[in-house]
Amino acid sequence: MNTPPLLIELLTEELPPEKLRALAESFAKGLTKDLREDNFLSGNSEYAFFATPRRLAVRIDGVFATSPANTVMVKGPSVAGGFDGQGKPTPALFGFAKKHGVAIEALQRMHDGKQDILVHHAKIGGRPLRDVLGAKIGTVLEHLPIAKMMSYQLADGATTVRFARPAHRLVALHGHDIVPCTVLGLAAGRITEGHRLQGAREIMLAHSGEYERKLESEGKVIADFDSRRTDIVKQLSGKARQLGARLGADQDIMPLLDEVTALVEWPAVYAGEFEREFLDVPQECLVLTMRAHQKYFPLFDEAGKLINRFLIVSNIRLDDPANVVEGNQRVVRPRLADARFFFDTDRRTRLETRVPELAKVVYHNKLGSQLERVERVQLLAGGIARLLGADAALAERAAWLAKADLLTNMVGEFPELQGVMGRYYALNEREPAAVADAIAQHYRPRYAGDALPEGAIALALALADKLYTLAGLFGIGQQPTGASDPFALRRHALGIIRILIEKDLGLSLRELIDNAFAVFPHGLIRDAHSDLEFFILERLRGHLRDEGYTANEVESVLSKGLPVQLNKVPLQLAAVRAFASLPEAQSLAAANKRVANILKQAEARGESFINADIGGLKDPAEQELFKALDAASRQATTLFQQGDFAGYLKTFAILKSPVDAFFDSVMVMTEDTELRRNRLALLADLREAMNRIADISKLAA
Repeated sequence: MNTPPLLIELLTEELPPEKLRALAESFAKGLTKDLREDNFLSGNSEYAFFATPRRLAVRIDGVFATSPANTVMVKGPSVAGGFDGQGKPTPALFGFAKKHGVAIEALQRMHDGKQDILVHHAKIGGRPLRDVLGAKIGTVLEHLPIAKMMSYQLADGATTVRFARPAHRLVALHGHDIVPCTVLGLAAGRITEGHRLQGAREIMLAHSGEYERKLESEGKVIADFDSRRTDIVKQLSGKARQLGARLGADQDIMPLLDEVTALVEWPAVYAGEFEREFLDVPQECLVLTMRAHQKYFPLFDEAGKLINRFLIVSNIRLDDPANVVEGNQRVVRPRLADARFFFDTDRRTRLETRVPELAKVVYHNKLGSQLERVERVQLLAGGIARLLGADAALAERAAWLAKADLLTNMVGEFPELQGVMGRYYALNEREPAAVADAIAQHYRPRYAGDALPEGAIALALALADKLYTLAGLFGIGQQPTGASDPFALRRHALGIIRILIEKDLGLSLRELIDNAFAVFPHGLIRDAHSDLEFFILERLRGHLRDEGYTANEVESVLSKGLPVQLNKVPLQLAAVRAFASLPEAQSLAAANKRVANILKQAEARGESFINADIGGLKDPAEQELFKALDAASRQATTLFQQGDFAGYLKTFAILKSPVDAFFDSVMVMTEDTELRRNRLALLADLREAMNRIADISKLAA
């Protein structure tokens, strides 16, 4: 059967650049999925998506002109659920039959291994592609991830259609043939369009397989999004090397790179410059101005310092780009001048003078103003600094000034610079360096992989700010739900986890949470300690799995609840992993699990047992286990006190033989009450000793 590629292209007005790639990929996946479900694709069929500022396209290989006929079995309700007590069809059965257009009498019965069910053998396929393609394209377009659809009238002045932007042409080619269909009022054809200024106005496609080649050669359009992005990266890197400069960190330029890729079809990179005097403004301001407002790529020297050059990604390739460069230089100057004006104006008012004005800014209508927030965070930061053995006065000073830059012109224009500008203004006012650095760093980490605060003052303030936010919002019932997390509480919790673990801070998390709730006036918020602890525990579970630990390893450490000191958790996990590598590990883990079950059942029966007495143990196997456990515990206790958690767990490997012998020859739940109590106590001692670092039973396969 002939299976040439199918090409679908929708030409539109300029599409939203921030969503372009996602729209194209969603369109391609959705149409491919629909065609595959209806048997229009061969087994090895693949798709490629294309996206430029004014087109979405997909090419799907191995598409049948007519889908092969096939019979599939569709499972319906169970016989018990399909008929009531009088043998009459239930609504569920009526619904199933109606959905599939089959009479109830035509349904067949079969056993699925558990129960008798009703099934329908439906014939699918055997339909021409031309009969279904238009409807499928329309359905996929309706379900694209577009926040707002536009409604617009077609040329007839009567028909209204909806899409992200007005559409102008539709290409639908199956090999050499047009697939006749209509989408958004557009009849399918074989004509596409090139670059508005440098390509052919109309390009005739003879075959669906020549789309990319013809668009590039005749249309001056690189249709493939990722290829266009790669071309831009190559040009940017080459131009930067020519100028002896750098583009900056990858994570900083990636969002802009994706955006400019969605803004051009035939990219060309040119270099511009601005006056050196603007470099007196903090480089973060200039960088953000160029990237966010102008979509330029600022350049840096080897030390990471901004230079007065930038790169422009243009949609026009010219032999002499002088006019393009001059036009962009003329546009960027006023933006840089605005940044300089904001910086100069802001420095005329001290941060300390701005703090009282925070009383006029609402932080949360249930938690008060930004000033009240500052006062509470200040109290909390001072307490954390004392726990760290740091200067509490400096931590409190940093907390007092940390939010003042929210009222500056620069942060008003660029909210992303909060903290960063506070540091510059604090240094300008001769605040201690530790205070200025803490102002800048207390928002860290802002995202996964971001740097952590440096120094005790910054750490104290960062912890205080995050703990206050979590306690306050949990205290008024504003916990995240599902995918919704408007206050970024998951990020705050992960920030606390990372700081405590990676900075090896021996602080009690429970004490920190208690202190966070304590800074709120009585009655302002409810007691949400347990909810917050559980929330952080779940974030910790996810964080540790992301770090490469297995679910069993993580559960062995966290099954008892939120650890008091998070900085000990990596040591515990390392000990668990080292123990699990021992040949005795699985046997001891299984025995530990068996012990846990025995003790649980005994407790449910009201059995009482504490501290085994060797004098009350009769069987040689239980006496040997008692002695071996006592010897191992003595040795392990010393290792525990030294912080050698791995050594602690490994010490108990010698118990494998006595434990096996115990379970082979001893009946724990004997009728002798005193003997049973001693045996249960021995097992309780064994479990307590082995599980001091982690619950070893969680390692049992």
